[in-house]
Amino acid sequence: MITKDMRIVDVLQVKPDAARVFGSYGMGCIHCLMAHQETVEEAAAVHGVDVEEMLAQLNAQ
Repeated sequence: MITKDMRIVDVLQVKPDAARVFGSYGMGCIHCLMAHQETVEEAAAVHGVDVEEMLAQLNAQ
């Protein structure tokens, strides 16, 4: 299960298809340095995304 406190890079290791979900929210830099530091919640806040909505999509895959 993907949680909001997971780092983006960790999500991608567990679910490589999550890149499509992140991309659909305008998060194109999922392989950049920030992906190794930012949590799902932090990335959602920076991009103005509802973290619960995004988590639902990430976990639906």
